[in-house]
Amino acid sequence: MISDKRSVNMGMILEVSTLILLPVFMILCAYFEIRQTALLTLTAAILANVPFFINFEKSRPKPRHILPIVVMSALATAGRILFAPIPHVKPVSAIVIVTGIAFGRRSGYLTGALTALASNMFMGQGPWTPWQMFAWGLIGYLAGVMASRNMFRYRWVVYVYGFVSGLLFGLIMDSWHIISFVSPLTWLSALAAYGAGFFFNLAHSIATVVFLVPILSPWTKKLTRIKSKFGLDLPGW
Repeated sequence: MISDKRSVNMGMILEVSTLILLPVFMILCAYFEIRQTALLTLTAAILANVPFFINFEKSRPKPRHILPIVVMSALATAGRILFAPIPHVKPVSAIVIVTGIAFGRRSGYLTGALTALASNMFMGQGPWTPWQMFAWGLIGYLAGVMASRNMFRYRWVVYVYGFVSGLLFGLIMDSWHIISFVSPLTWLSALAAYGAGFFFNLAHSIATVVFLVPILSPWTKKLTRIKSKFGLDLPGW
């Protein structure tokens, strides 16, 4: 029992450290104007996803624990493909948030990461894929953390988080693009790049809230019931 708790605590420390170190690394790359930034940031994003999959494997999940992540990832992937003709209007963030709330932070992260990886097999893979995995994974992870701390007692709080999550996703992706590809990198060029993406990110935020409104309550209740009925809890999730 003690070793299990220690393992859970170490896993969470590793996850939180990763979430902190990646943006710090990005800031340092920009500050010191490091060359070959695109390759470095791609490598960093790939490595940032690794601890979450390692912790998932260490938790020794059974098929019944894996199935909800697969199903929710499939739904989010299908939703992204279905709404592909409408830029930045996708149900992915909403589904990832609901997964994090119902099944916990790690399920939320894995659902977001796997959705980006799977859907990009249809939308197109590239150096943006690990960053989308990290961004959507982070949205699900934070939703799980906030739900575990009873911060989502009111639906409007989830809607606010959904709106903010769209901006967070845009901030991560725009920052990656700016630090990796904008040259020369100045305050003016960075602000211009952020400004160019603002309305797309705003559309993502609004769309996330619009998708959350009809699915939040019924999906969360049903998924929570399934979690309880089939014993889908894992230590540290």
